Amino acid sequence: MGIIPVLARAVREVEAAVERGRVERSTRTRYQVIALLVREERDRVKADPGLSEAHRTAELKRLDGIATILAKTAARDTSLLALLAEDAVVSDSARSLKREMLTAAGIDPPPEEVVVQEAQPTSTERKVVPQSVISRQLANPFLVPDFSAARKPRTGPRMLATWELLGPLFRAFEYGGASSCMPLPEPESLQTPGGRELMRHQAQVVAAAAEGHRTFLLADEPGLGKTAQALLAARAADAYPLLVVAPNVVKTNWAHEAELWTPKRTATVIHGDGEDIDGFADIIIVNYEVLDRHVGWLGDLGFRGMVVDEAHFIKNKTSKRSQHVLQLSERIQHRTARPLLMALTGTPLINDIEDFRAIWQFLGWINDKAPRAELMDALEDNGLTPLDPGFYAAARTSVIDLGIVRRRKVDVAADIPARRIADVPVELDDQVGRSIREAERELARRLVARYDTAIATRSAGARVDGIDHDLVRQVATWELDDTSDSSGGENVFSMVRRIGQAKAELAADYAAQLARNVGKLVFFAKHIDVMDLAEETFAQRGIRYASIRGNQTTAVRQRNVDAFTDDPDVAIVVCSLTAAGVGINLQVASNVVLAELSWTDAEQTQAIDRVHRIGQSEPVTAWRIIAAQTIDTKIADLIDSKAGLAARALDGSDEEISSSFDVQLEALVALLTEALESR
Repeated sequence: MGIIPVLARAVREVEAAVERGRVERSTRTRYQVIALLVREERDRVKADPGLSEAHRTAELKRLDGIATILAKTAARDTSLLALLAEDAVVSDSARSLKREMLTAAGIDPPPEEVVVQEAQPTSTERKVVPQSVISRQLANPFLVPDFSAARKPRTGPRMLATWELLGPLFRAFEYGGASSCMPLPEPESLQTPGGRELMRHQAQVVAAAAEGHRTFLLADEPGLGKTAQALLAARAADAYPLLVVAPNVVKTNWAHEAELWTPKRTATVIHGDGEDIDGFADIIIVNYEVLDRHVGWLGDLGFRGMVVDEAHFIKNKTSKRSQHVLQLSERIQHRTARPLLMALTGTPLINDIEDFRAIWQFLGWINDKAPRAELMDALEDNGLTPLDPGFYAAARTSVIDLGIVRRRKVDVAADIPARRIADVPVELDDQVGRSIREAERELARRLVARYDTAIATRSAGARVDGIDHDLVRQVATWELDDTSDSSGGENVFSMVRRIGQAKAELAADYAAQLARNVGKLVFFAKHIDVMDLAEETFAQRGIRYASIRGNQTTAVRQRNVDAFTDDPDVAIVVCSLTAAGVGINLQVASNVVLAELSWTDAEQTQAIDRVHRIGQSEPVTAWRIIAAQTIDTKIADLIDSKAGLAARALDGSDEEISSSFDVQLEALVALLTEALESR
């Protein structure tokens, strides 16, 4: 029978129940199980080598239909969205229903679906210790605890010792108040030791760390450079080794930013079991998804600082990732009296303050039941109890002064450019990514063979010492001329298309996170399948979106533009780079995600200018998703360099404005030159 008919029947039953207004516990359980099985079946269909492309496409389309019904149903009852979260609790009844649905579909549940929860293998069986980490531990077997900066315990009577204080502290933020930003010092300089220039608001946080402040809830809006602030604060506090925990989609970007801002400090990224990491690195970057298998050795490494990026990911204290983050923080604080602890999130502080319970605990401000010493001392110094009218305002200030930093784009508009492009490198570390990198190597081998043949057959008098760069350019030109012949294997066009498809889900995931933080944003892609996958991701996350495509009538197109600009619940508009790159106004947003690269700077600029135009009141940031360790990075650099030539041409230079052919040719030139230099 197959699972899809079972899911289709079940989702209609759930839809009907919600339409009748009868969202009972059994309905919620069925909704969650359908969502879980849709995800699993989609992954299976994508990975099944025995399916033809036509069959695969048909199956994915049927699954998309079920996912759309789930999204529409959640729009009727938004409480269902919580069941789609990655860390949502799966009850025993949900696991039982899942087994029943699999059995009804003629599928044997896997062993882990049959075993009761208590009998499943514990996470300790998944622990790993990379060999390079063992080498580091052997090189420094006696880590000395650092209590040199320990605070002296407060003596004397405590007025608040018997009070329950966590509830009143959270309510203090619900009541609102003045700025949610601690007093920050003025920086002496905006220059980093490496010669890069900071914006004033960034330099203020670095100056605070240099003066001895050690805990920060850095809640600046996206686009204000929280990553750079964290890395430079660690340098100012000498908080090495430094642990960074981040979502998978941005962990490669952390390594890139570390190289830019702290070039004298080595950074390493943990992938999977971490076989390739540098165990002696100063900065170790790990994503939430693999933290469970590394939490043991990470807790013993002797970190003096820890950064948690997208810290709202740990708001659910019952989730494993939250427990691992809190465990690591506790072990770091046990070994170092005042480590640097930084939680980074763009989520507004007053948006359900209970979500920040785990973050405050990570920072060492509270424990499960009460404020810890530093916060308790500050509350005692206020001389007020929760019965006093002034308690809540004073308590709110006491918490903020521990290290809450919240700035909006409009608050620091003078610091930041009106329009900027921020690259977000992502790692294609699955089978598709490996296939793309192998195809790129094969293309390079073909270019090298063509170059060698040309060298061997030309006249003796034309020889050049080293690499003949004129011939390299000629070979690249031949390659471009031959791209119409599909028999030649992978070419630069098909490779870039595959890269766009491979990073589509990562780009959509990044956009979904961004939309949660900043509100409305524009998502641009070149190809329909990338747009389809992005829209599917947004639907699964319960994010409402509009769509602008080339095959729409003028009326439909305008209706979708109006939905995005006028409906506060429509957070994202998914746009075709060619169809929506000109002629429309989307300035209700100030953030743009470029999921695929253009072949020209002009096309990229046209897309950004749908947002960056007269009437825009906020600085605009375009987040460009780049596939690391692929030709994507070369193309991004070339587009940027050609943009400079174009600007000079418009200013009266004799340089010609670049075309798409220029970028394609230069990408092949760079690929061949790199291959020749490495042999």
